[in-house]
Amino acid sequence: MWEEGKRRRAGLRTAGVGFVILRIAILAVLGAASILVFGADRGVPVAFLIFIGLVIATETLCRRTVFGRQIFAVGGNQEAAYRAGIRVQRVRVLVFVIAAAMAAVGGILAAARLQAARQASGGGDVLLQAIAAAVIGGTSLFGGRGTIWAALLGSLLIGSISNGMDLLDFDSAIKYMVTGSVLVLAVVIDAGARGNWRKQN
Repeated sequence: MWEEGKRRRAGLRTAGVGFVILRIAILAVLGAASILVFGADRGVPVAFLIFIGLVIATETLCRRTVFGRQIFAVGGNQEAAYRAGIRVQRVRVLVFVIAAAMAAVGGILAAARLQAARQASGGGDVLLQAIAAAVIGGTSLFGGRGTIWAALLGSLLIGSISNGMDLLDFDSAIKYMVTGSVLVLAVVIDAGARGNWRKQN
């Protein structure tokens, strides 16, 4: 509602109050359903609450702050961002710092869930699945496009594929090939969409 009010005061097109209310209602129903499902078993995991909090915080950072806009600007066109007065090197370093911090939090949560840690923890296809989740969610490998919620949906999709292969008892080699194929397909679609966008502009 706050965003719609800002767009209306700026004279821009808005989605309408009905659409905003519908979106809020859908999110509320999904949240209530999740709490009921978790509550019927062992309650809401603390890791889940931390994860949702990080998703909301990251979305707010990327969409509601100047630094978030600078990230997209640097990702879209580094030279243009530099000429616009953005400190490109500073933005890149901070993004890597944030990514490292998120990886550290993920490692802590994984160790807490397994109640164990070893040198091989985080190995395997974890990095491949993380990249695939973001790309499948619509994040462009060429930079400048993507949302946190879309990446979350991509992670749910790639997680469902991985769990399905585990239930079917596929070999590790087949899992790598399937995940890699999905990633390649997403990259091809992204490259095609980017090419069409350039032709139209």
